[in-house]
Amino acid sequence: MTSIEARPPTGTGNGNGSEPGTYPNRFRASRVKARHLRAHVLVVAWLAAALLAVAAQGTLPVARWLAVHMFLLGAVTTAILIWSEHFAVALLHAKVPDARWSAARLGTANLAVAGLIVGMWTASPALTAVSATLLVAAAVAHLVMLIRLGRGALGGRLKPIVAYYRVATAALIAGAVLGGLLATGGAGGPDRYAGLRLAHIHVTLLGWIGLPVLGTLFMLWPTVLGVRMKDRTTKVSRWVLWLTGSGLLVAVAALALGLRRPAAAGLALYAGGAALAVNLLVRTVRGSRPVSAAAAWMIAAATCWLLIAVATDLAWLAARPLAEAQAGFDALLPVLLIGFVAQILIGALTYLLPVVLSSGPKDRAAVRTVLERGRLPRLVALNTGVALTALPLSGPAATAGVLLAALSGATFLVLTTVVLVRSGRAPSRDAGTGSASRRPAVWGTAAGVVLTVLAVLVANSGGDTDEPAVASATGGGAVAATRTVDVTLADMRVRPARIEVAAGTVLRLKVTNDDARRHDLKVADGPATPMLAQGDTRVLDVGPVTRNREAWCTLPGHKAAGMTMDIVVKGHDGTAKDSGEHEGHASAADSTGLDLSADFSTGWRARDADLAPAPGGTVHTSELRAAHTMVEVAPGVRQQMWTFGGTAPGPTLRGKVGDVFEITLVNDDTGMGHGIDFHAGALAPDRPMRTLDPGERLVYRFRAEKAGAWLYHCSTTPMLQHIGNGMYGAVVIDPPGLAEVDHEYLLVSSALYLGTPGSTAQVAKMRENTPDAWAFNGVANQYAQQPLKVKAGERARFWVVAAGPSDPIAFHIVGTVFDTVYKEGAHLLEPGQPGGAQVLDLAPAQGGFVETTFPGAGHYAFVDHDMRHAEAGAHGMVEVRK
Repeated sequence: MTSIEARPPTGTGNGNGSEPGTYPNRFRASRVKARHLRAHVLVVAWLAAALLAVAAQGTLPVARWLAVHMFLLGAVTTAILIWSEHFAVALLHAKVPDARWSAARLGTANLAVAGLIVGMWTASPALTAVSATLLVAAAVAHLVMLIRLGRGALGGRLKPIVAYYRVATAALIAGAVLGGLLATGGAGGPDRYAGLRLAHIHVTLLGWIGLPVLGTLFMLWPTVLGVRMKDRTTKVSRWVLWLTGSGLLVAVAALALGLRRPAAAGLALYAGGAALAVNLLVRTVRGSRPVSAAAAWMIAAATCWLLIAVATDLAWLAARPLAEAQAGFDALLPVLLIGFVAQILIGALTYLLPVVLSSGPKDRAAVRTVLERGRLPRLVALNTGVALTALPLSGPAATAGVLLAALSGATFLVLTTVVLVRSGRAPSRDAGTGSASRRPAVWGTAAGVVLTVLAVLVANSGGDTDEPAVASATGGGAVAATRTVDVTLADMRVRPARIEVAAGTVLRLKVTNDDARRHDLKVADGPATPMLAQGDTRVLDVGPVTRNREAWCTLPGHKAAGMTMDIVVKGHDGTAKDSGEHEGHASAADSTGLDLSADFSTGWRARDADLAPAPGGTVHTSELRAAHTMVEVAPGVRQQMWTFGGTAPGPTLRGKVGDVFEITLVNDDTGMGHGIDFHAGALAPDRPMRTLDPGERLVYRFRAEKAGAWLYHCSTTPMLQHIGNGMYGAVVIDPPGLAEVDHEYLLVSSALYLGTPGSTAQVAKMRENTPDAWAFNGVANQYAQQPLKVKAGERARFWVVAAGPSDPIAFHIVGTVFDTVYKEGAHLLEPGQPGGAQVLDLAPAQGGFVETTFPGAGHYAFVDHDMRHAEAGAHGMVEVRK
């Protein structure tokens, strides 16, 4: 068989006895042109709306979900519905479907997409479910049309390509069903969510979009290049469909069932089919000049990005659990959405629009010239943007990638609009008045799509402002204020972590998940969102707030990790009511600086730094209760701390090498989980260091095999916050033969972060390592106001543990020299040696001790010799008497 030249599939059967694949007169061609013109106005409208949504994300709480679905379900779905019908008619040499039914299918699909977007954005499960059903109905009608076209049609060499469109439409139906389950909370528990979401994304991107693209390329690619198709194109196309279709079916079914390895096997089949298709397309390339260079380069680049994304996705799915694979695939979305889908759409339309919208060779060349303006800068900008978004970059680089890709897409959108406007204005003597009369309605529909989306954005962009509301349910007809607060779920945090409202305020929470992991938000004794994927948004109507409430993520471990938010009622004077966090002279949350020279509260006493000897016996039992406790952490500053045993640091434990410690940990915290990690023990952490939910307890048993000054701390993530808020303490295991001294003191150094625990401001300070103060034994400046006391000539041992969570310490006593230094289980200096030491330097989590004898009466300051720390609270005094 000899190769045949690929021709633009512009002809369609007319059903009136004329030759299949041709138009009998210019009236038919003009009518098809008018239909394409009207339909592509919708594509442009959805693309414009998607770009508007992307642009609005900096100022409005616009979820990425909105922009993605306007692009995929709006623009891309509309384009596929248009072109799959057009190509099916041409390839099968079939009768053109009734224009009214085609318009009805397309209109129903667009109406369904608009309903889905509005339903999801306004948190209306009923509207979402109805719209998903409507989309399924439109897809079923499209599938029926594609099947009927094949009945009695003459067909041709490329007839198998139509099967791609049928399988893809079935994928759209499956994707709509899965999406409806995810959107309306029908996905089941959290364990099924990751698999169902991955199934939904894969069947949509690789099925509904990927399959028709691969199938069409067998015909479109050589046509764009202006060369003949390979003889084995038909055979290869059948093999590719079998591999990709069956592989996708296996992968999606396995993902929906939570089976990772079968899903990876199915995806491997899909990847093999895609590679087989690309191999044929590469062999088609000749040295001749393509008909459309812009279209050729963009189609080629898009196909490369598809292969890269599928290969990376396969590697992640084969090696990682579903939850991690879900996060990995989310990172691939920019590559698929921009590099593959957007670029293939731009490339295909660059070639196809001149074919269907022009009335002759000259007109076609003129249209193509407009669409190819700036083709090289646009190609480079788009693919550079994709590369920047695909790399693990952040900040300016990632932003630059998004801007480059958006600029390229917006430029094509402008050029396409110019072409559509010119084509719409072009006079057509054969088109009759019907097309012209329908143009205002088409443009009105497109404008309506954009305006509807903008209305949804504006209507749902409520910030943190008060506004008049209807009569309050608690006010006997009195008017209450309504407050809408934007709430973000990300990085295992709820932001803001605290909301203060006046009593009786009607509160609405607009909750957006900006995290790659799924989350929800539940208000105590109130409403809850469904599980939200990244970019999803729901609005919670909390109602009138008359008492303090708490909200949290209900996924196992997330509340324990700190995903909580406090809703606090203010008194009429504007101060927090019953919050328990604003006692004393100054509020930690309101502090902008510390006056370390101020006095502590009346009756306050410094923590006893004296270290008691190790108790008798070889088994030491104790109970530690995790709870929130108000602590005066600096002169006149009280703050809620997360504590073990009601103090920060927690109680000190002491023993000898070989002793056994049995620690019962009880989580009395009603709002979050906690665990514990003893550095002095060596054992598998899985069970003893696990996070305990509120009310749970465990017995942590370990044998102290090695001597040293050890840290213990909360083992629940994020540990930076749990340690930084006070959940740490010391375990002292005496070295064998430890000599007696006159005094032993324990000083645990730590940074102090003021503010509401877990709040955005406090977490930012922790991550930037900018504490408000540093302290010994949890309270800044306490031993400056209540010094340690010894007598001249007495020998004192100072045990020091660096709790961090991020800073080291250089412990120094002014006016004396250490003759003994013990650090991390070994003596660095012992009495009798000629040398001396001036500091005990410890990294975070290290410990040791130093010894000295004070030569005479006086006041000997001890400091962290990092003077930033010393001047901000990490100092004290040893008062030496005669």
